[in-house]
Amino acid sequence: MSQTFLSDSEQRVLRRAVSILERESFVAKLTELTGEPVTRIMKMLPKVASNGIHRAVQTALNQALGVALNGLDREHAFEVAPWAFQAISGITGGAGGFFGMPGLLVELPVTTILILRSVATIARRRGEDLSDPAVRLACLEVLALGPKGRRGLVAETSYYAARTFLAKTVSEAAANFLERGVTNTAAPAIVDLVSSVGARFGTAVSEKTAAGAIPVIGAIGGAAINLAFMNHFQKLAWAHFSVRWLERKHGADPIRQHYERMLRRK
Repeated sequence: MSQTFLSDSEQRVLRRAVSILERESFVAKLTELTGEPVTRIMKMLPKVASNGIHRAVQTALNQALGVALNGLDREHAFEVAPWAFQAISGITGGAGGFFGMPGLLVELPVTTILILRSVATIARRRGEDLSDPAVRLACLEVLALGPKGRRGLVAETSYYAARTFLAKTVSEAAANFLERGVTNTAAPAIVDLVSSVGARFGTAVSEKTAAGAIPVIGAIGGAAINLAFMNHFQKLAWAHFSVRWLERKHGADPIRQHYERMLRRK
């Protein structure tokens, strides 16, 4: 199995997925967009801002979880193009930019659900069955993906480390949903999942908030930042579900071996 043959087109898909999942960090995009080092601004955020971000992330994820478990499988009646999700998120980001931290508390849940619905559309196009709760939770899992800015991690890649970290909580949350048939946010499996995703998603939200604190052109800057936020997770979703597509076709272990070989060649 370790010598699984990949066609030229499959190798291109996997190579692009590796680049997105391991190298295209959100903070680098924001630095390019704003012309300022976002990491420096993040260090200047007051504690009250960190607390506000945490509350916004928890609210957003709890609402997104409800949509993931009870709504995504009914989205097949219509599909919205990725650019439409970007446009809508740009509008919400522009509106939220006028109100600072209070605006984030209102805007982030809306943006997160928009991201999740866009991710679900991408998942379906990559052959995923959204009637399976585990697949719907894999859409939520995308919010916890993305490179962390460190290089040289070959045996424990950022992407596979995140999937391994989340595997148990995603599995238990899906089993809890199948058993109870409703979303019980107090169930330990659900609490663990929200906490695990929130710890990683919160980093991107903090970067987004820090970028919003840089003097960029008012609401236009907020719209541009939110558009970049949406685009970032759309690309992660394409990469994630492309890897899963290859795993279904060729087996999980061989694809991971190919993935790590491609990463070492970078």
